[in-house]
Amino acid sequence: MVEGFGARLRRAVAARGPLCAGVDPHPQLLRAWDLPADARGLETFALSATEVLAEHVAVVKPQSALFEAHGAKGVAVLERVIECARQAGALVLLDVKRGDIGSTMAAYALAYLGEGSPLAADAITVSPYLGFGALEPAFALAGETGRGVFVLARTSNPEGEGLQRADTGGRTVAQSVVDDAGARNAGVAPLGAVGVVIGATNLPGELDLAGLNGPILAPGFGEQGAGARDLAPLFGDSLPNVLPASARALLKHGPDPAALRAAVLRTADELNRVLK
Repeated sequence: MVEGFGARLRRAVAARGPLCAGVDPHPQLLRAWDLPADARGLETFALSATEVLAEHVAVVKPQSALFEAHGAKGVAVLERVIECARQAGALVLLDVKRGDIGSTMAAYALAYLGEGSPLAADAITVSPYLGFGALEPAFALAGETGRGVFVLARTSNPEGEGLQRADTGGRTVAQSVVDDAGARNAGVAPLGAVGVVIGATNLPGELDLAGLNGPILAPGFGEQGAGARDLAPLFGDSLPNVLPASARALLKHGPDPAALRAAVLRTADELNRVLK
């Protein structure tokens, strides 16, 4: 029987803490590392960063679009990043935010969650705005392969507020996503494989997470303004299941590996002290 993603994640977090480190090769970061903003610079940046980050965190989160922007060469680098992180013992959460219907969604699932795919990660992000049920191919394949799926619920970007906070008959769209994820996770121990994405910069009390029984990816931690002490008021009893995600706040300390490593360890230590 395949071990579920929730159990794998719990074990990784117990060993390394909850910090999720982003590998976001923005052109400005490449230039800050004195690298060209091309496929060659991408390769140096992404692999150098991953080699450091993946030794110390439970989860590494590459931003797929920033690799795809470099075409086939960029996707080839992404494949190497996934393998590099895995070899270092980190779980890979590939930030792809895919969402479609029918055979197209099934193809996305095979690409990112299928055994043997060069882009297969331990978990991916998906968008539910063609309907939560349209994501079924991803949920089904993730369950078969022991992988996870994180569904966008209440993101940290201001453009999402109008849609995600819209009322759908007594609850918001974001709450309906949380509830649907919780229904998928019901009865799973120690933790379900269907997570949600909730920005760390949102206001406390907006969502009821009591029935989720799944992991929470919390972008907005670090460079976007949220600190370790902001997490407990926002997530309450669900705090043990939260993965605070930080990318630029860590990566800006490169290219020196020692400085980058020190930033990761410092951030991880802060989280461990505050979240205990």
